[in-house]
Amino acid sequence: MSPAIHGPGILPMLYHAYQTQVDLLGPLQTAARTAAGWLTQALPAGSAWQPLLQPLGAAWDVFSRLRLTHQRPAWGITSVHVGDDVVPVEEQVVHRTPFGSLVRFERADLPAAHEPPRPRVLIVAPLSGHFATLLLDTVRTMLADHDVYITDWHNARDVPLQHGRFGLDEYVQHLIDFLAVLGPHTHLLAVCQPCVPALAAVALMAADDHPAQPRSMTLMAGPIDCRVNPTQVNALATGKPIEWFERNLISRVPARHPGGGRRVYPGFLQLTAFMSMNPQRHAKAFANLFEHLATGEHEAAERTCEFYDEYFAVNDLHAEFYLETVAEVFQRYALARGELMVQGRRVDPAAIRRTALFTVEGERDDICSIGQTVAAHDLCPSIRPYMKTHHVQLGVGHYGVFSGRRWQQQIYPRVREMIQSYH
Repeated sequence: MSPAIHGPGILPMLYHAYQTQVDLLGPLQTAARTAAGWLTQALPAGSAWQPLLQPLGAAWDVFSRLRLTHQRPAWGITSVHVGDDVVPVEEQVVHRTPFGSLVRFERADLPAAHEPPRPRVLIVAPLSGHFATLLLDTVRTMLADHDVYITDWHNARDVPLQHGRFGLDEYVQHLIDFLAVLGPHTHLLAVCQPCVPALAAVALMAADDHPAQPRSMTLMAGPIDCRVNPTQVNALATGKPIEWFERNLISRVPARHPGGGRRVYPGFLQLTAFMSMNPQRHAKAFANLFEHLATGEHEAAERTCEFYDEYFAVNDLHAEFYLETVAEVFQRYALARGELMVQGRRVDPAAIRRTALFTVEGERDDICSIGQTVAAHDLCPSIRPYMKTHHVQLGVGHYGVFSGRRWQQQIYPRVREMIQSYH
């Protein structure tokens, strides 16, 4: 979760201005994409017009992709490779609230008679401006050996006002409720921002001796203690009082949407914050996309398009959740200081005794630096030492912790081994 963006104050009506711009540019971008597709089909290979028209089509295509979407992309997981077999997978919503769905990816095969059931894992996705599909590679990799569920958070702009608030308390309660639905012997894996509410949920369940306490808890690249090795994200969060964030970054959803009138931190602002931390990289990516399209390097272009189709799908955050997360996690360090309150109760991670703890950090993570996640170990003194493990992955940044080759080949085997040890 990126707390802020650079620049002067932002007017509360910014969302309406953004929607107006989208409405004006939308038809032009749709026409550009149609024209680019037509040109690709109509232009024969080796045509004398190709050197002139192919770059034109590439320019239209790039222009058409410089737009945001507000709907969750499809998971697109219809099968998984298990050894030499291809096993069909079906996506199911097993529990739903106005604010999020508990989604299962059900494999068509059953364990052999002599094998135990596959470990049940709840993946806790970030609510930080993107949809849960940002963890597509995480889910797909975990499916080979686990019964996988994920928190699929709904876009705040689609949640009618009548359903009330959604803040840090409600987020933690959702995790407790989802674990209760899944029942005992579930394993929990949280990625990035939800590491704090995930740890809080497990601590509260432990204090209540809840029967659905997870067997293990994997925290990956999460801001458990942002006082350790502060990043640019942390500096932005502490640079201004929380009142500034509320005054300048919170807007109301336009009336045309189901959540009209709801106060949100718009996803397009969150995306702007992320991109502003490394604008040269994104500019270079689109320059390379144009070059690949213009020269017919379709495979390279497709990889870039797939990434940005997901990256530009933005999810508005509920204002209460965003502001409370910035204040409690990034400014007050409430969990690390033993001061986090959830529904009027103090969260005490020392209550956790039966849940194994595994933390993962990336060597080059510039969003959640080394030391911020492993801090969970000191907060959980009642977990026996042999039930605690930490892993620093060399050569990866933030996204490499849960996506890509090193996640698949080096991090995931350790996650799998830890889960199997407590299954």
